[in-house]
Amino acid sequence: MPLTPEMAELAERLRRWGRWGDDDEVGSLNLVDDAAARRGAAAVRTGRSFGLGVPLGPGSPQQGGAPRRFNPIHTMLSLHTAYVPGPGEAAFNDDMVVLPLSAGTHVDALAHVAYDGRIWNGYPAEVVTSEAGATRCGADALRPVVSRGVLLDLPAALGVDRLEPGYAIGPDDLDAAVEHARVQLAPGDVLLVRTGQMQLLHAGEVWAYNHDTPGLSVASLEWVHRHEPGLVFTDTYVYEVWPPEDWSAIMAVHMISLRDMGQLQGQNADLEALAAACAEDGVYECFISVAPEPVTGGCSAPVQPVAVR
Repeated sequence: MPLTPEMAELAERLRRWGRWGDDDEVGSLNLVDDAAARRGAAAVRTGRSFGLGVPLGPGSPQQGGAPRRFNPIHTMLSLHTAYVPGPGEAAFNDDMVVLPLSAGTHVDALAHVAYDGRIWNGYPAEVVTSEAGATRCGADALRPVVSRGVLLDLPAALGVDRLEPGYAIGPDDLDAAVEHARVQLAPGDVLLVRTGQMQLLHAGEVWAYNHDTPGLSVASLEWVHRHEPGLVFTDTYVYEVWPPEDWSAIMAVHMISLRDMGQLQGQNADLEALAAACAEDGVYECFISVAPEPVTGGCSAPVQPVAVR
């Protein structure tokens, strides 16, 4: 569905096409510079690390949410196979996985969304083909993200265990989380937006996790645009609020964020252990590394983000 007139005006106002050159394919990743990496390194205090990825397997989030997606399928290719048969010879196990690139914790490439026949930076939607996938703005165009991570713990800031299903996160909520974290945001930071929704996946309630969910609202887009993060991660399946605020413009946050703002975003980050550690000492910044798998032509990329406090 097209954007409403009001949302189309917002998209035009926030559009950053050409900011990093007419041939740019990575958008906000340009904001993750050497200064961002040094800022991240300076945030390390204890050396304690946290993997933020969810397991890829039968319990992954793809169970009835987005159409045509499925959970990873794991198959053995070789089982205790020796190259040269004989007693005592080395034997090897090999396997393979078939999965949608957005099956688990992932970053969306800027080719993930098109509307009005265009993707990010004005490239025609036809640069994504059935044969080659994303020939522009794909996962293979992305580079590793090394920066300062800032946990925006919305439940902690708002005094709840987790946000309610369908809660639309607005700029006041994000400001409250920044104030709770006692940080000053800088361009190129990686924002880790915690809603507490991951608690449902931990409990095995996958249907509840990937259906009605809190998430970023259209009203949050100007806030994100103003603060210029390099990457925004959420602990939710959809990233934006679901059900949508306006059924006449489904996935409007994806549309404007990726296509117009060039804002890299990630989903299904497990922030629970990190949040508990941050609450212990009141420090909500960390070093973070996010390395998208450079899948040729990919429209999304699996990642295992690592946060170091």
